[in-house]
Parts: sequence; C-alpha cells; structure tokens
Amino acid sequence: MKGFAMISANKTGWLDVAEPVCGAIDAILRPIAIAPCTSDVHTVWENGLGDIRNRVLGHEAVGEIVQVGAEVKDFKVGDICVVPAITPDWNAVESQRGFAHHVHGNGMLAGYKFTTLKDGVFAEKFHVNDADGNLALLPPDISPEVGAMITDMVPTGFHGAELAEIKFGDTVLVIGIGPVGLMAVRGSYLRGAGRLIAVGSREKCVKVAKEFGATEFVNYKNGSIREQVLKTTDGEGVDKIIIAGGDNSTMEEAVRMLKPGGVIGNVNYLSTVKGDYLRIPIDAWGAGMAHKKIIGGLMPGGRLRMEQLISMVQNGRVDPSKLITHKFEGLDKIEEALMLMKDKSSEVIKPVVTIKY
Repeated sequence: MKGFAMISANKTGWLDVAEPVCGAIDAILRPIAIAPCTSDVHTVWENGLGDIRNRVLGHEAVGEIVQVGAEVKDFKVGDICVVPAITPDWNAVESQRGFAHHVHGNGMLAGYKFTTLKDGVFAEKFHVNDADGNLALLPPDISPEVGAMITDMVPTGFHGAELAEIKFGDTVLVIGIGPVGLMAVRGSYLRGAGRLIAVGSREKCVKVAKEFGATEFVNYKNGSIREQVLKTTDGEGVDKIIIAGGDNSTMEEAVRMLKPGGVIGNVNYLSTVKGDYLRIPIDAWGAGMAHKKIIGGLMPGGRLRMEQLISMVQNGRVDPSKLITHKFEGLDKIEEALMLMKDKSSEVIKPVVTIKY
C-alpha cells in the first residue's frame, strides 16, 4: 500500500509499504481525516526521534475500521473512530500506576507509537493496538475534520493546563499560541484562570486566543518576554505558566517569570538539535528552595480521554474547528499540508486532509 514517510533525516516521500497486520485485540483502519503536526516537523527536520528511516509519518487521524481482531468487543467493521495520538498498552503495569504513556520494555513516551515504534497514519491503512482501550466512536454531529483535532491538539493543550495545576483566579501565562497553545488557553479558561496572558505574534492566532479566553497578549517580537511580563505584572510575575512553544532557552525565562509557589507545565516538544540540556537559573529558583514546580508530560491517550473531549465538544465547552485554517481532499495532499506546518505562514494554524472512498 502507499504511505507518506520519513525516508531519512530532512527527507520525506511516498513509499510502498506492507499492509498492517491485525492482532487479536487490535484494529485496522483506513483514514477519513488526517492532520500533520509540528511533531512530524520535529521528527523529520529536527532529529526529534533520532535516525528513523522509511517510517510512515502521522499520528492524528479519524478512521473507518476495516478489520478487528477476534477479541475486540466494542467496535466493528464500518465504525468511524477518533484515534488518539497516544495509544497505550492498557494491560501494562505502568498503565496501572497511572503512567500509561511510559511502558516498560519500550521506555519513556512509549505510548506514542505512531512513527516512533511503527508506521503512522499517513497511509492507505493503519494499525491501532488495543482497539477497545484506544478507539472512540465519532458521533454523527462532529465532523471528521474536528475529530482530527480531538486526537492531539485538544488533549495536549488541555494537559498543559492540568500539568500547571491552574486554579480559580490564577494569573496564567501561555507561551506559544499555535494550535496546542490555543488549546492550552482554552483549557486554562475552563479551569478558572483569571488573568490569562498569551505569548504570540500571528494575528490569526491572537484572534482565536481572544475567542478562547485570553485577556492580554505579549509579542516576543517586541523584546524580552520576561521583561514584558514582569512589567505588566508590576514585577510579581505569574502564578502558572504553560510552555507550548519556544526553544531550549524558554524554560529559563519561564522560571524567572514564575512567582514562588508557582507551577510550570511543559507540553513543548524539545529538540536536541538546539542543545542537550535546559538551564534552570539558581537565583530565580531560590537556590533550589522557591517552591517553583516544573513538570512536563505527554498527553493522556486512550478511549476515555477521547470520549471525555468529544463530550466537551458536543456540549459547547470547546470548538476545535477554530483551529482549522486549511482543508485538503485526498491522501496525496498530505505532503502539501505537512509543508504548511513546516513553513508556518501567518495564515496557518492547522491544515486537515480528508479522504473519501
């Protein structure tokens, strides 16, 4: 079958690849809607996953089931499903510990299987492990394009708000308002943020951030983020920070903007191309005793999280359609859509590709 793949570092292309094999508890789907992610860009052009070769890209998909394993109970051929970007092995001990993202034997982040451990979703068919634990039915009142946003952008942004432990009335700073950062803004709003400051420069993203609940903005093109934030907060800084963009120097700036007792939640995909370490300033961290917490986490995957987010969309708590700026039709358009994410013009938030059969 045909798949769009990472051929080698800095090189993508179409390959003829083997069709996926369905295990007893698994499912095979064909894509209905797929979306490229900045993580795909990191993987190919920034050494995000190391020297991967001839591996199909993509981890955001709504698909139609074409085959189920003999032990799958809740899904059948023909079902249209939201497929989370993170598909853990739910019978693993780590899953019982509450960290299904990190499974012994495959290591940290091993719930992130597409492209990292197996072919991704940018193909004529793709494999989903543990179908009953990872698939969620797409309701007829949600379009496949919106469903594709629920697979990764919504849960990753919302997880940033969870990691930052946002409480009612907190002053919150969201660094980076691409699609994940925009969902972090909405997640912060829903968790009760009071003052909600967003860092970004693109007019389209600023507009959506306002609609999602941001109360003010900092433009990094106008100078130091830290100086601007400290000025607007009378030198106090903020209670909580979500890092959804930036580079390896962003963490140091975040620590300097955070009040004692504050929390930084990181959902930014860092690259070793830009350095192997993060700097934590000792003075701003109170010689290690400022009660400033830093936590980074991979989005929760699985069926339950998908069903919870689907309910939030159905009940008007979040509108992921606001992320979609470009629509394409046909699997062969995924390359063009990925290049849009790579080049990130001012008009792009998120492209989506639909496939009709």
